[in-house]
Amino acid sequence: MNFQKVALASGLYFVGVPIGTARDITLRALDVLASADVLAAEDTRSLRRLMDIHGVPLDGRPLVALHDHSGAGAMARLLDAVSAGKSVAYASEAGMPLIADPGFELSRAAGEAGHMMTCAPGPSAVLTALALGGLPTDAFFFAGFLPNAKAARRTALEALRDVPGTLVFYESPKRLGAMLQDAADVLGADRAAAVCRELTKKFEEIRRAPLSELAEAYSGASPKGEIVVLVDRSRSESVNELDLEQDLRRTMADLSMRDAVDMVAKAHNLPRRQVYQLALKLTKGTT
Repeated sequence: MNFQKVALASGLYFVGVPIGTARDITLRALDVLASADVLAAEDTRSLRRLMDIHGVPLDGRPLVALHDHSGAGAMARLLDAVSAGKSVAYASEAGMPLIADPGFELSRAAGEAGHMMTCAPGPSAVLTALALGGLPTDAFFFAGFLPNAKAARRTALEALRDVPGTLVFYESPKRLGAMLQDAADVLGADRAAAVCRELTKKFEEIRRAPLSELAEAYSGASPKGEIVVLVDRSRSESVNELDLEQDLRRTMADLSMRDAVDMVAKAHNLPRRQVYQLALKLTKGTT
């Protein structure tokens, strides 16, 4: 028995739980789970299993399900408990609460009501993947899950093209191949990337390669487990806009706009859409 029952002040306690290996939980997280008056979880069965592993008894305390489909009643019940002077502990299914998981509305409502809130931090798939992926960690952008639809996914990737940091995504196994192919097409086939699967679990796997190679490797495949995808920042040199405009004017004097755009985009290693928009402005005389 590694936990202690402690007196918790009235308030909301977010509890980080393991992303895989059960022993990754912190002692403070166990103390909070053992001591809170009310427990809440994205997946109550998962939390009960974790508590059983560590010998933390429920002892008849309420265990409330709070997820995307639980409705406003569940959140109201938890807020009422805090208002009544009780301590409420909330855990997502795995990792840190609120990180691509439910709980944000509860946090916002508790803050607006002036309730005390704190967090017993724990593992995060985002940070674990960054530690193992072999890509720069000085700056990163967590984009969560990309849209399911291909067009929307590509639009979202386009918006992330020039983020000056490592991109971090969550992805489902059945969409991984399509997501990697879209990333290769939009962000660049040669961009360094890593697929991090089943982190901290028995079959943990880190696969590092350019996006084009990863897209080919996972084409038509549905690997098991939870997946984090890392993509390196763009390494293309910035292009002087005046130089780009001059090259485009000169090339359009001899070629059709379409051919000129293709040639200049390739020469400067820029997205065709960006060069095309500039070409339209030049032909309309707006620059």
